[in-house]
Amino acid sequence: MNITNTRTMTALLMSACLLCLAPVVSSVANASTAASARDAAPAAGVPWSQLAPEQQRVLAPYRERWNQLPPERQQAIARGAERWQQMTPEQQQQAQQRFQQWQSLPPAERQKVRQRYQQFRELPPEDQQRLREGFHKFQSLPPEQREQLRERWQDMTPEQRQKTKERWKNATPEQREKMRKRMQERGAT
Repeated sequence: MNITNTRTMTALLMSACLLCLAPVVSSVANASTAASARDAAPAAGVPWSQLAPEQQRVLAPYRERWNQLPPERQQAIARGAERWQQMTPEQQQQAQQRFQQWQSLPPAERQKVRQRYQQFRELPPEDQQRLREGFHKFQSLPPEQREQLRERWQDMTPEQRQKTKERWKNATPEQREKMRKRMQERGAT
């Protein structure tokens, strides 16, 4: 797979992760909404001295520039430090890995992911749940089958992709099950 495909797949996977982590990420999105509301009511900053000792330890890299951060950013970072403290070591490691993946994306790819996440947030809750379930089903497939599906998708023209999306969207649950079985049969051959 070339670097463009790898970046595209990483962006797609990051989008999928964001879809699954929507409840966690929503607090960050709410923080940016709060930033747009600052004209209505100025937010109070969080003085460094009012952070709990454990938060100060987690946020040590921000200490020198903490007072220069906008109040909304201070609040969002402090909330993030609280969530971090409540995570298990395994969850912290996973979060670090996801953050490193995010940081390695080019700015244009990050913007695409943000746009996809916003589109997801605008969907009705039942559609959001359906997408989460689809992502979990995809993740439960064997790695080689996931790779075959990715390659098949990459080989399609934009028109074929759109047609496939529409066919899936308009299919009944029974039709979707038949489509899944056909895809599995193709993957096995």
